Amino acid sequence: MKKAIRYHRFSKNGQSNSSIERQEVVTDHWLLYNDVELIDTFTDRGYSARTFDRPDFIKLQEFVKKHHRHVDYLIVDQLDRFSRVADEALSMIKQLQHKFNIQIVSITEGITYDYNTPGSYFRTGLQLLLAEEDNINRSIKVRSGLYAAKTKEGRYVYKNPPYGYIKEGERKDRKLVIYEREALVVKFIFEAFLKDIPLYVIREKANQLGFNKKANGAIERILEHAAYAGLLRVKPFREHPGGIFPGNHEAIVDLHTWKMVQEKRKKADKPRVVFEAEIPLRGALKCHCGNLLTGAPSRGKMGKYYYYYKCRFSKHNNISAKKAHEQLEGAFGLMSLKPSMVAKIRERSQLEMEKSYHSNKEQLKAKKEELRNQEQKLHGLEEKWISDEISKDTYDRWYYVFKDSCLNLEAAIERLSMDYSYGYKLLDKNLDKLTDVKHFYQISEIEDKQQLVNLVFDSNLYYKEGIYRTPTMMGVFTHNTQKMREKGLLIYEKEREGNDTFSFSGE
Repeated sequence: MKKAIRYHRFSKNGQSNSSIERQEVVTDHWLLYNDVELIDTFTDRGYSARTFDRPDFIKLQEFVKKHHRHVDYLIVDQLDRFSRVADEALSMIKQLQHKFNIQIVSITEGITYDYNTPGSYFRTGLQLLLAEEDNINRSIKVRSGLYAAKTKEGRYVYKNPPYGYIKEGERKDRKLVIYEREALVVKFIFEAFLKDIPLYVIREKANQLGFNKKANGAIERILEHAAYAGLLRVKPFREHPGGIFPGNHEAIVDLHTWKMVQEKRKKADKPRVVFEAEIPLRGALKCHCGNLLTGAPSRGKMGKYYYYYKCRFSKHNNISAKKAHEQLEGAFGLMSLKPSMVAKIRERSQLEMEKSYHSNKEQLKAKKEELRNQEQKLHGLEEKWISDEISKDTYDRWYYVFKDSCLNLEAAIERLSMDYSYGYKLLDKNLDKLTDVKHFYQISEIEDKQQLVNLVFDSNLYYKEGIYRTPTMMGVFTHNTQKMREKGLLIYEKEREGNDTFSFSGE
């Protein structure tokens, strides 16, 4: 008998116990139908799907490492509950199947994902891409609403009110109201700062007046907070500007006093040097010992800073960031695809999309028929209960089984009915960027640069003896690996086995 483990991830709002029980019933039916034994379950509550850094998922990974020989499947409710970051999810699915011989099963969608089957791999990537796109769109809508609430309505939308205020009212009528006892402390802090009283003395006296904030920098945060002047500090959103906007609450200090404090604080500020922009590979590039390299500046004799990547656990590497960046950009330049290669990818993507579409049509037809059968069973169950042929306990037990099955089938039908041409348009829109990978890398934000590096090299890029090396690399970019080696940029040490749908090696 084959064996499986299950992974639950619930949103911050959680799920009701009855919903959880219904999901478990559906899982039990799948296990029974497929003759599979469930040996363990892992559950994370309130953790984002944008990262795998979740307590029980980490436990699951440890369990898999120890017991993978006895596990055939990892069951999830649906794929976007497993992860909403396409590249990380694909990498995890591939690792589970190739390294541990474990396949992902989506109960809601009724799909077992097979990385070695091009059509299945393509559909998996497409579904993850659409889930990530959906997540981005929902995030944009939420942030757009919050931006409008702050800038147009002047509402303080954050969970906790600033010291000196309480919240009153419900929903859109909820606003900040001055809490007089704490407001007196706030006024003292502003007045004392303008009188050049040292911050540590202000802190001592504020504590005597009842100031209960213990964190370092608590006084500084009071002084910089715009809410005390009846204002809201708002970050930019897309094409809309950020800045200071009027709030709908009463000020504790007058605007003139607040501005004077801000001017005085500016004069006292010392310029801060941001190093992250100079070392974008920190957290993505590894030492050949397997540890991620850190990055730091070193000050030269003339006062100029020079940046280096270092291994914090050994003295294996101390790499000039300038040299490392030039080498990587040179390698990306050689990875760029000819227009003819991009045309082939576009053509083959269209073929895969058409295959996926026809496959979905067949699945959709089967799911609709299955839904009709479940609805008939549910109707028959209701008739038996009305006729007193079954007890209330029996009715409740089977009602949740049939009803949950109907809900899962409806969700699967909705997904299978999606217009997959949108996914192809999204892919097609970005394909031409592959003709200049170096430029695409150079104009990307730091986070995007790291994602690109991890995706292309499957998080296995490391540095040894003055050159980049990797055992894994996306097949589509391997057509110039010999030139990369000759130019001292990158050594591709071994081929993946079935690593990509598209490959132009040797072309």
